[in-house]
Amino acid sequence: MQYENPILRGFHPDPSICRVGEDYYLVVSSFEYFPGLPIYHSRDLVSWRQIGNCLQRAEEFPLLEVGDSGGVWAPTIRWHEGVFYVTATLEKFGNFIVTAPDPAGTWSSPVWLKEIGGIDPSIYFEDGRAYYCTNEALTSPEAISLEEIDVTTGRIIGQRKEIWSGTGAHFLEAPHVYRIGSWYYLMVAEGGTFFTHMETIARSASLWGPYESCPHNPILTNMCDPSWQVQCAGHADLVEDTQGNWWAVHLGTRLARRTMTHLGRETFLTPVTWVDGWPVCGQDRKAKLLSEGPLTAPQQPAQPFIADMTRTDWEPEWIFLRRPDMANFRRVPGAMLLTPTAQTMCDPVPTFASVRPADFDCVTDATFSFDAQHEGDEAGLAIRLDRQFHITCTLGYDNVMTLALQAEDIHHTVAQATLPEGEVRLRLAADRERYSFFYYSDGEYVKLGSVSTRFLATEFQGRCFTGTVIGLYTACVQTAEACMRVTAFAHC
Repeated sequence: MQYENPILRGFHPDPSICRVGEDYYLVVSSFEYFPGLPIYHSRDLVSWRQIGNCLQRAEEFPLLEVGDSGGVWAPTIRWHEGVFYVTATLEKFGNFIVTAPDPAGTWSSPVWLKEIGGIDPSIYFEDGRAYYCTNEALTSPEAISLEEIDVTTGRIIGQRKEIWSGTGAHFLEAPHVYRIGSWYYLMVAEGGTFFTHMETIARSASLWGPYESCPHNPILTNMCDPSWQVQCAGHADLVEDTQGNWWAVHLGTRLARRTMTHLGRETFLTPVTWVDGWPVCGQDRKAKLLSEGPLTAPQQPAQPFIADMTRTDWEPEWIFLRRPDMANFRRVPGAMLLTPTAQTMCDPVPTFASVRPADFDCVTDATFSFDAQHEGDEAGLAIRLDRQFHITCTLGYDNVMTLALQAEDIHHTVAQATLPEGEVRLRLAADRERYSFFYYSDGEYVKLGSVSTRFLATEFQGRCFTGTVIGLYTACVQTAEACMRVTAFAHC
């Protein structure tokens, strides 16, 4: 059965997956955004719905101290004896574990593993014991280390050991241990998370090694793919479906223009077969946009996100920057109320409520009212890659609508127009090459201007591990005298 990749489009890097009965659960990295570590559910591996976020209390995670493309990354999700475990790394603070009996419910406070260094942690359960591995090298330049842990305290039990040093492609990370048949498999990412990214694997008769390298490593990579449809494939996790078939979820990128993407790393699904006791990803070790595998159900069309204005809580799709003051983000029947602060899009914690983009081609509509009291007050739509790379389309003082680009030390006003007083309807129409902004006037949408997507490409930024997000933004130069009242928001 054919299906389309990515299975999670837009900013969804570093996926990890587990199956419980007929249900599949998947988590991805969130970096500097909060709530953190979004979790998704599926019954067929190709149609997914977000059911929550694993990191739910901002005061427990010091995200104010992390930089752009920092924060929380590389989670692993596992299920053991009725409990879901998610472990990940928080930049500058180390590795942690959160747990929940219901992944759509409330997750625990973090248990910090202060004795274990390295990043991209993974957890493996066997015979009632828990084992933990990261890319912390104990004696070698690069290695994966393993130790038994107490999951309730995060303390190490017994020995620590380096179990494999990879194939020599460098940037050894994202380890996962599996027991499949009579073998233990250790799968890792190598080559760095850019165009030379790859997935490699080794196996052993013992959990502690020695591990022998697969003779046809790497088992997944697109670095020599002449089609350039998919790039950067790697950072994978294996899962066996209900029919006994095997699959890999992994990150990859689609290119919008030349060798650039502004969506960042996305989540792909690739079928896995076994040859002489080794996994083979796809037919040629490459991820593809149009793939085929033994699915149990056809892929369903992605559903648009339309904010439910009758809710007084925030849908799980909404994300905010670092440690947001949620008093500035309120839901009342019929509207969202966003209170501006002096923090702009160039600052760590602006008043910015965003969602991950649905695809290259997407439309975002917002209806709002805002009464700017001073020069510099603004409210509208924003697209963010990081503090130095973003686009804003905002209503300001004297009802002037301004479309502006920030690209590192360049600030460019693209277009301006004076709007009549009253409610504003904005539209952002995106494709692979341009972001085009429109305002509604006299019964039709009028184009204000457009900006090339290249300025928000991760490759243009230089070293970016996230992707663009789109949302509602407001700021003021003095004490806020008016809020941004949003009565409609849709993204599809």
